[in-house]
Amino acid sequence: MKINNTTIVDEFAEAFPMTASRLLVTAADAYWVEVAARESTGYATSVIGCDAEAGIERWLTPEETPDGRCGVSLLFFGFSRDGVQKAVVNRVGQTLMTCPSTACFDGMPAAEKRIEVGGALRYFGDGYQISKLLEGRRYWRVPVMDGEFLCEETLGTSKGVGGGNFLILGRTQRQTLGAARQAVEAIATLPDVICPFPGGVVRSGSKVGSKYKKLRASTNDAYCPTLRATVASALPDDVHAVYEVVIDGLSEEAVVEATRVGVKAACVEGVVAISAGNYGGNLGPVHIALREILAND
Repeated sequence: MKINNTTIVDEFAEAFPMTASRLLVTAADAYWVEVAARESTGYATSVIGCDAEAGIERWLTPEETPDGRCGVSLLFFGFSRDGVQKAVVNRVGQTLMTCPSTACFDGMPAAEKRIEVGGALRYFGDGYQISKLLEGRRYWRVPVMDGEFLCEETLGTSKGVGGGNFLILGRTQRQTLGAARQAVEAIATLPDVICPFPGGVVRSGSKVGSKYKKLRASTNDAYCPTLRATVASALPDDVHAVYEVVIDGLSEEAVVEATRVGVKAACVEGVVAISAGNYGGNLGPVHIALREILAND
């Protein structure tokens, strides 16, 4: 199978179940919304070494937010509800409560399973915090030096899917990176998904295990151009750069659609092939076959 001049390798991405939560964050203006979004989702690329995987789902207009201000929708993923709660409480407390003018709202109000966030952070108010119940939803108002930090007591959680991915194999670093950026920008238009790595792109793709016993993952040597003559390389001779796009979503369908859209956007000049990362089906139960999802396009 080819799209434009890019070969779609007969491979599948191997994804796995996760727990997700959505935060709606608002602030006084677009500048502080962006600051809050970048800070709160920083260092949240892979649960291999981070407390969560997180990213910007989409930017919100004042008409879409609970308090009529500029806002952003953020998605956080972890392996368990307890893990998500710990990560979200820490990040909201350290990067949103500290950020000028912000407020934090639940982006999954209908969810039955929930995590305590505002309820855990209210103690920072040192007894001066105030709660308010509106339409069955409890909010905490914590006094801070520019007024109050408003945060919902609990946030909803849902099942999610993590680890969706595809690999972009290109002739030059510049061409391959350009294709990766186009793919991430196309995925960013879709709901219910994020690409958690820096700019949505991974250069240090990994494999399970290592020669060093303490490491759970190590460099994906089969896709490293400088190791072509040393290992069993998966790279064609004319490929000199590889980038991976990793996708987390609120459903398998959302991850599949993001993969389809991203792969199509990446099939540009200089991209030799698109492949995907898997571990023989042993890591996760969600298998996304590239050729299958692109067959009807």
